[in-house]
Amino acid sequence: MSHTETLTIERLGHRGEGIATFDGKSVFVGLTLEGETVIAEIEGNRGRLIEIIDPSPERRPAPCPHFGSCGGCQLQHLGLETYGRFKRSLVVDALSRANVNANIADLVFAHGAGRRRATLHATRAAAGFMALRSHHIHDLDTCPILVPALAPAPEITRSVAAVAGPCDVGFTASDLGLDVAVRAKGARPTARLTEIARQFDLARLSLNGEPLILQRLPVVTMGPSSVPLPVSSFLQATAEAEEVLASLVLNAIRGARHVADLFCGMGPFALRIALKVPVFAADSDAPAIGALEAARRNTKGLKPIAAERRDLFREPLELFELNRFDAVVLDPPRAGAQAQVRTLAKSKVKTVIYVSCDPQSFARDAAILIAGGYRIGTVSPVDQFAYSSHVEIFAVFYRNEQRA
Repeated sequence: MSHTETLTIERLGHRGEGIATFDGKSVFVGLTLEGETVIAEIEGNRGRLIEIIDPSPERRPAPCPHFGSCGGCQLQHLGLETYGRFKRSLVVDALSRANVNANIADLVFAHGAGRRRATLHATRAAAGFMALRSHHIHDLDTCPILVPALAPAPEITRSVAAVAGPCDVGFTASDLGLDVAVRAKGARPTARLTEIARQFDLARLSLNGEPLILQRLPVVTMGPSSVPLPVSSFLQATAEAEEVLASLVLNAIRGARHVADLFCGMGPFALRIALKVPVFAADSDAPAIGALEAARRNTKGLKPIAAERRDLFREPLELFELNRFDAVVLDPPRAGAQAQVRTLAKSKVKTVIYVSCDPQSFARDAAILIAGGYRIGTVSPVDQFAYSSHVEIFAVFYRNEQRA
């Protein structure tokens, strides 16, 4: 049974919610800041904000009219300095829990022009992101965190849902227009969906993984290459973040003659590395490897790229394979790269470059590398997921000379 109480917010949790103590237990209240006094309706360990009695001086007006109702953003009410400290603290806390000592740089902002990919949910009644702390969809008309090319996304999603019924619609802003991938249970190709693709001049419209209409092959520029996009392909959320991370990777491999890019995706790092040195690239995603190979064939001036489809969770590179390389780049999904890192920790690889999208799995893997004789350099948090509680991480690990 719920009840209303006056609370003092003591700190922010890792999801960006304010944490207060009531009756000896923690209560999580979204949309609040440290030091604020608020009135909240409490049910269990959750509190719904009703009123802010004493606001923090760090509070700022949200730039989006949907903030507080839409669940897509959690942090639009934070001032810039508080926001940067919070994102950095996600990395600090994760490394501390794993007993990893490292110098952690200030947050690198890489929002750029906005996110170039997004997935909206839809029924025949609404289209948008999920509502805050709800399983219902918050109906959107605009979203300021997306690149301008994705401005029509809510309208397109509504049009698709009117034909296909409840669905998820994935958008990617490619160099040649929008690549739209629809997931709708039981939906079948119809002339109306084709008409929608033409009405909005979509580069491609796919339904349940299969291209329905292709007006232009969607491509994205990655370093020196134009890369054809597979359906529902993965990209860094912002183009600026890709550039920032790639620059850090290239700086870290300077002097290396043999490089491996593991969990390489479509090659945002491999294609740039190949401007300098040969690279071995591996990923379990067959369409991504196919896109990388197509880009390699169509790009002049690259050193050799040996691309291989390989499940690095089940079949990590063995020692005899790893020891060929001076540097290894890792860019795994949220689960991290534990199996591969365990083998790396026993290897002679001099430099390990780690790009992570999850502080907890990164901290776990960092501890393994350090226990294996690596030294961790400065850790850089990179923010491409504006106003969310997610953060990207870049770090370099150096093999200690006595263990080389």
